[in-house]
Amino acid sequence: MTEDGLFVCKSLRMADNIWSEDWDSLGDNDWEQGMKSLRLPRSGDALGASVYELPPGGRSAYHFHHGAHELLVALTDGVTLRTPEGERALTAGEAVFFPPGPDGAHGQVNHTDGPVRYIVAGTRPSPEVAEYPDLGQITAQSRLPSQRGEPLFVIHTLEEGE
Repeated sequence: MTEDGLFVCKSLRMADNIWSEDWDSLGDNDWEQGMKSLRLPRSGDALGASVYELPPGGRSAYHFHHGAHELLVALTDGVTLRTPEGERALTAGEAVFFPPGPDGAHGQVNHTDGPVRYIVAGTRPSPEVAEYPDLGQITAQSRLPSQRGEPLFVIHTLEEGE
């Protein structure tokens, strides 16, 4: 604690800058569709946050979690948010909460001519299941190793009628 009563966070990875251009991922994978990401300092395994930047026309997959609670904060104008209620453009500073389950489904898209940036913070339960309604997929993941000793991350594609 400092003399003025403020607590100081001391971690191995001190605060990254949300305006940094030093990305953990440049969005090169097909599923990222150009979306850059930067993991921010985490509170152990229970809480995490990442900064995302979508290029013009970029999007994140529409999905919901079975265990995680998430909070999105728009850092720039123009992030278009899709939820079960429809789509709407966010303005810089807006914050939106997503509860677990279908009511918390969300995806982001950039309909502007420039990049848009936002933060998603949330709980990080393990194991976790996420559903991707548009893709007809469900993922399951855990921080614990699978029976084969490898990290557990499974993608299941639903068959018609499943």
